[in-house]
Amino acid sequence: MPRIGQFKQPDGDRLSDRVAIALLTRTYPPELVDRAVTESGSSGRRQRLLPPRLVVYFVLAMCLFVDKGYQEVARMLTQGLSWAGLGAEPSQVPTAAAISRARVKLGAAPLKALFEQAVKSSGVELTTDESYGRRRLLMVDDMTFDVPDSEENVMCFGHSTARAVGPSELPQVRVMALVEYATRAIVHAAAGPPANVADSTPADDLFTALRPTDLLVADHALVHTAQWAAAVARGADLLCPVGPEIALPIGRELPDGSHLSDLADAYGNHITAGHSRVRVISYTGGRSARLERHRLITSIVDHETAPAAELAALYSDRCEAESPLRDLKTRQMGRIETLRSRTPECVEQEIWGHLLVHHAIGPLLPTAPGSRTSDEWHGRLFR
Repeated sequence: MPRIGQFKQPDGDRLSDRVAIALLTRTYPPELVDRAVTESGSSGRRQRLLPPRLVVYFVLAMCLFVDKGYQEVARMLTQGLSWAGLGAEPSQVPTAAAISRARVKLGAAPLKALFEQAVKSSGVELTTDESYGRRRLLMVDDMTFDVPDSEENVMCFGHSTARAVGPSELPQVRVMALVEYATRAIVHAAAGPPANVADSTPADDLFTALRPTDLLVADHALVHTAQWAAAVARGADLLCPVGPEIALPIGRELPDGSHLSDLADAYGNHITAGHSRVRVISYTGGRSARLERHRLITSIVDHETAPAAELAALYSDRCEAESPLRDLKTRQMGRIETLRSRTPECVEQEIWGHLLVHHAIGPLLPTAPGSRTSDEWHGRLFR
């Protein structure tokens, strides 16, 4: 029972929930949301209770309160918007069916446009402190998420064969992201079927965001696909591991212990002519007492501007880096292991919603045990 003169909030109406909604609206103010809606061509699709701006905020709130149903999220959202001075208390809460229809009408484009605007306005993509020479350092992050077993999702994403196939297995969507090396900020992302389901992967779209002077450090080999040539053609450089089964004949040996080779000799026509010259770096290292032999390839053939020891250290530290997508899946989503969208378009919309929430709350999350802070990264890699 509240004390005399004390107001007791209704059950389920917590100040922390209203503050969380206010954080989202401060990170993504109405004018930024409206611009994203207009640029994506969704501004004309209006409903009385669910105009496009409100639906965008609903998707964000849905990804913030992952354990709540549609109507409960809508109630929490409208109360939070009212508390933040961005709306009045509603006379009625939309039904779950109405919200589902509004999400379908909105589509994924406004959420994607909002993410791109947020990254640009925050200055993340312009960071130069975490650079290698004059190159912006990026790494590839990769994660799969379960999606509902609807007919549309199965047709689009299929059932991954990476796990034992069984009647309860769910389709999966693969999310790939470009992540800034030291800040852990996601600067671009793409989603699609898992690699063993479709020939086209999210990397086909992901690498279009690379720009000249980028150095992309990958944790798995990309050299057997056209993505290597596409990235180099855009002026970006790559650094990634290759397995011992890949034959890379020794060309000219360099003073730092690396040597030049040609991917076309190992992969034939898979690498576009003119983009297949690589430098091979071998080193011994590891985090445990047992040291392992590693082999890397890079498109940076000049050993003076990028010595082998420095590139080996970059890759070694990338292996120890915390994964933002894993952080999103385990800490942001918590015990919820499956996205809630039953159509591919809404799955993509939901993914952008989770990325937007991560962008908003990421700086507030404590550093995971064992991971390095931004200062530690800067001190070790960019001294």
